[in-house]
Amino acid sequence: MSSQVLAFLIIFVSMKKIFRPSPNSFKNTFCVFQEVVTDAIKQLEIQYQSKSGSAYYYTESGMYRLSNHWGRLANSKWRLEPMEPETTSKFKLGFASWSSFYPDNAEEALYYLEVNYLKNTVNYQHKNNPIYDNKAVLRTSFETAKRIKQIRNLFNLTSWAKYYDYDNIDDLRKTIIEELVFTNKTLEEIKRQLV
Repeated sequence: MSSQVLAFLIIFVSMKKIFRPSPNSFKNTFCVFQEVVTDAIKQLEIQYQSKSGSAYYYTESGMYRLSNHWGRLANSKWRLEPMEPETTSKFKLGFASWSSFYPDNAEEALYYLEVNYLKNTVNYQHKNNPIYDNKAVLRTSFETAKRIKQIRNLFNLTSWAKYYDYDNIDDLRKTIIEELVFTNKTLEEIKRQLV
């Protein structure tokens, strides 16, 4: 290879534009990141580092975020779905494609609940999620947070069940939780109809 071709290639590679989205692109967004191994960013350079220590790597297909905190971030809601088995590291690397960022606000009914009965967990998802089947009721952020708290209490406590005649507490739990997810009935209304 001639030195001129080599020089051209070096200039061409160094001129290649770094993909960098507008900082305002992420304001008021909801996103679920998937945890990935840290090897995924070996060849990438940090493009933004927050004051709290989170590192951001942008690619044409999406964003990598290396952080020790997830959930509510300033004006956005970003959640990390952990790998299985879960990693023990405090800092986790998540990836989200650009199409996974959805608009967020406090006024609109944007969220639905997703329950995992095997793990006894509940999370919220955005209505723009391609797997949303229009069955779970959509709620505002505030209403969603209230229902999540109620469902977590149903999973973690048993004192509420002493007022019911039941054979299996897990079946009773599931009946109540399904009503919380798929109807607009209050928890009190649901419990009254079961007595």
